[in-house]
Amino acid sequence: MNLKEKSLRMGIIFLVLLFVGGMVLVFTGNDAVTIAMEKKEGILTAEQVKIAFENVGGRLVNEMVQESQEVKKGDILMVLDSVDVDLAIERLQTQINQMDAQINQLNGSIQIGYAKTSTNELQTYRQIEQQKMALDAAKATYENQQLTYNRNKALVASGAISQSELDRARMALDVATANVGEQQRMLDKMLAGTNEAARDQVLASGSASNISLPEINQQRQDLGNSQYGVQNLMQQKQNMLVQLKELQVKKERLTLRASEDGKILKIIAKQGEMVSPNAPVILLESKRFYYDIYLDEQQASSIKTGDEVTGSAVANKKAVNGIIRIITAAPGFADLKMSREKGQADLAAFQVRIYVQPEENLLPGMTIEVKKDAFLKR
Repeated sequence: MNLKEKSLRMGIIFLVLLFVGGMVLVFTGNDAVTIAMEKKEGILTAEQVKIAFENVGGRLVNEMVQESQEVKKGDILMVLDSVDVDLAIERLQTQINQMDAQINQLNGSIQIGYAKTSTNELQTYRQIEQQKMALDAAKATYENQQLTYNRNKALVASGAISQSELDRARMALDVATANVGEQQRMLDKMLAGTNEAARDQVLASGSASNISLPEINQQRQDLGNSQYGVQNLMQQKQNMLVQLKELQVKKERLTLRASEDGKILKIIAKQGEMVSPNAPVILLESKRFYYDIYLDEQQASSIKTGDEVTGSAVANKKAVNGIIRIITAAPGFADLKMSREKGQADLAAFQVRIYVQPEENLLPGMTIEVKKDAFLKR
């Protein structure tokens, strides 16, 4: 047998073996497509969180954690210098205290003003009543002098008294008349601006209690207007309190706390460095674990978000329970293709993201296997 025949025979044997092996794979279901249909695998991944100081910056004075350290939600991670904020808070608190003093002083002045006005009102009532009595006394005197004058006038006509006595009686009557006019004018001055009902009350009964006095009313209106000044000060104080709250929030944000349980992957900012607002300073590996698998359209049609899926960790064969959160069309490279004319895709792929609860011995990077039984019609 020459070399050419030997090579031809070896080639035929190789082709036969290749054909037989392919047929075995096809009929036993061990081809790549069949295996991909039978089970799915995904890499367990932990979501990463970039942690930053919210809207504040400054010099980093304290670094409380190290890389690879496990932290709990609320743990202190870093602290920025707070001297400037502390001084601003102290200054604003002093201004608020001063504003409180001004408000209390103005309120006290208003209360005292109302008390004085009430006292003045009572005193004015008594003065009006006294003036009414003085007017009544002047009128009584006038009437007596009028009687005396009339009597003397009759006596002079009969020659019982001299003309000089009548003149004296006339003078006394004139004085009494002038006194009545004076007392009337003083009473009118006190009652100036009052209504007719108030004047009738005083003239009829001699009592001025509870009548409306314009001057007293104006004093009360002025005191009422002063209340607007108090309200203005209170609004200013409220604005200061808002500013104080903003500063307190700013100070609280100077202390960076863990937003959730996790592990420190990387510390970006180092102690002593200047940190910019909202710039990531720590990379945190969260406890939110997930893995992605790719399903054909037939398998994807049998599931929905919220369904539970049970897989197993390849490393230790431990069951891993998860919940489907995302089902979306996968990129074209993930489609399952067979040998057909024009290279058409036989099965479109869908990306399915499954979230799992962290468990002991379940670490990011492990391979999670899900068998086709998990995607049977439900």
